[in-house]
Amino acid sequence: MIDMNVFHGFLEAIRHLPEMARIEPMEDAERVTRAKGVMRAKMDRSLALDLEACVNCGYCSEACHVYRATDDPRFAPSRKLDLLRRLHKRETAAFAPVRRLFTPDITADDLREWQELVYDGCTECGRCSLVCPMGVNTARGVNVMREALFEAGLAPPELLAVSQEQAGRGTVFGVGPAELKEAVAALAAQGVVLPLDLPRADVMVVTTVIDVLLYHDALAATARILNHLGVRWTLRSAGFEAANFGLLAGNEDLQRAASRRIVDEALAIGATTVILPECGHAYPALRWEGRLDDGRPLPFEVLAASEYVGREVTAGRLKLERLPPGQRVTYHDACKLARHGGVVQEPRAALRAIGVDLRETEPTAEQNWCCGGGAGTFLINRAAPLRHKAWAIKRDQIDATGADTVVVSCGSCRLNLMAGAEADAWPVQIRSLVEMAAAQLPA
Repeated sequence: MIDMNVFHGFLEAIRHLPEMARIEPMEDAERVTRAKGVMRAKMDRSLALDLEACVNCGYCSEACHVYRATDDPRFAPSRKLDLLRRLHKRETAAFAPVRRLFTPDITADDLREWQELVYDGCTECGRCSLVCPMGVNTARGVNVMREALFEAGLAPPELLAVSQEQAGRGTVFGVGPAELKEAVAALAAQGVVLPLDLPRADVMVVTTVIDVLLYHDALAATARILNHLGVRWTLRSAGFEAANFGLLAGNEDLQRAASRRIVDEALAIGATTVILPECGHAYPALRWEGRLDDGRPLPFEVLAASEYVGREVTAGRLKLERLPPGQRVTYHDACKLARHGGVVQEPRAALRAIGVDLRETEPTAEQNWCCGGGAGTFLINRAAPLRHKAWAIKRDQIDATGADTVVVSCGSCRLNLMAGAEADAWPVQIRSLVEMAAAQLPA
């Protein structure tokens, strides 16, 4: 069970994040120069094609939870790429010298305006790209804009503060190796064995600040499942943090450094599999973006915890006891897992194994609505009203199923659903998929 006092303490810490940010003073001219430098560096063939392929059909707007929640054309996904499109027209597109005559240059005021659009108003959920008839990867363009704004000193102070902490001290919200060891000791006192810093292991488990601070049960559940299966596994205190605030804030150097800590520890122990916690953005950060220093693919498999559990159930290695009849459950597909990663059937295999009455949302799976709090938006204080409007779409979608429990496989989704539930006095129970599976292990 979640200690709500700890949850509220975490929310209070978020409110004070701007006070921790070290903001670099910068002239507007330098902001523009830095931002345009990033845009130019990222302007490859793929991005250029995305910028030119848009036909302004509007499908992406109808797929965007922020646009649908606000009916504000500023939040149309295609518009979020307009600054990139403007630079492309002026500098890299065909007939750029001619286009430059009637295409305005980017200004510092433009950059400040776009901060709200690509941080507060976009979770990079990818739903817009899924429905785009031209296949435009809007989420990638938004990520490039975040990198440009970070370089221009315009990242939200909350994301800036946590990224600076992770880069400087190697901690996130004050959680480092010492705090991990305390959590491991606390769970050991409850009879849950978590092997820490073994020199060799087949599986390395990565956790996150949210599990260490809030969701001890999720970490314990992962341990219980692995121990039940007889897997040789370990946590590594030098590379346990899955949260990657370089990816969220737009700092590519920090993104690589945070991933490198995990990669180095997995290589050191000879792991063949790295299991990520229930954390949406950690999945693309390591599975899709992670590389060796020389650019080669990672020599081990990267799996989300829910993905691993579902695979083991499907393979027949993980047997789960069934719940009594009548458990009405729906599953919330985390965007980064389902839409970006294809992790759709594995969580459902686990839920079917424990015998719940699984009621699918409409739409579901890859087309499921975002919770509204991903890509770091949950930490941006000024985005709270916008985030809550977007969450209402998710709430209504779940209510329509008649389920009394929504199961999640992402800590950020869980946080946002918990905050929305408290604000709206929403009675639906919110549960972790891994926790539910572990609770049904045979005695």
